Amino acid sequence: MPETPSSVSEKVAIVVGGGSGIGAACVREFAANGYRVVAMSPSGRARALAESLGGAGLDGSNTSVEDLKACVDLAVSRYGRVDAVVNSSGHAARGPVLEITDEQWSEGVDLYLLNVVRMARLVTPHLIASGGGAIVNISTAGTFEPGPKFPVSVTMRAALASFTKLYANEYGPQGIRMNNVLTGLTKDDPSVVPAEWTSGIPLRRAQSTAEAARIVRFLAGEESAYMTGQNLRVDGGETKSV
Repeated sequence: MPETPSSVSEKVAIVVGGGSGIGAACVREFAANGYRVVAMSPSGRARALAESLGGAGLDGSNTSVEDLKACVDLAVSRYGRVDAVVNSSGHAARGPVLEITDEQWSEGVDLYLLNVVRMARLVTPHLIASGGGAIVNISTAGTFEPGPKFPVSVTMRAALASFTKLYANEYGPQGIRMNNVLTGLTKDDPSVVPAEWTSGIPLRRAQSTAEAARIVRFLAGEESAYMTGQNLRVDGGETKSV
């Protein structure tokens, strides 16, 4: 029998980019902690994962306004509310900074910055209607210590940090929070990471995607109710600055 909004009392989380990596771990983490999850990814894996855990999903891209709207609409029509949103992204262009084309920089704006801006426009009225909520963006530890390996990612996520502060200031009075998780080396199975890759990390290991997902859920939940506008480093201590 199809569910109606009035028949569901659980909190509802949207996970964009939930087909693999940290995004998929977030789908599992939220579902395991009582949330109804609506997940989206281009591959179809997010939809299949969410449905296998009792949630819902659809296939789509975080760079498409139409797909993002369809994801929000699905959550509201199926479950009647939205309480949390997780924004996760794939990878943009890599390479020497001056060899990246204008088109590749523009792709990065869509993938790492406007994805959050557009989702915020779409979902904020529903978060207000739910009495508040949280948006958590998967970012990178390179945001404030940029390295040459992912120049588009670190540049756009520095811009995301500013947008996050602006959004938090504007919508905090309505009980809506936005924070970024700045992840370091993260793998589904950290044991496969060679020791030489972690020699510069104080904890001397990679983070698991499940560990990262627990941080995301923390930032989406009541335990972090007084945290907003923050960039939370979850990098094993790799960041050198204070």
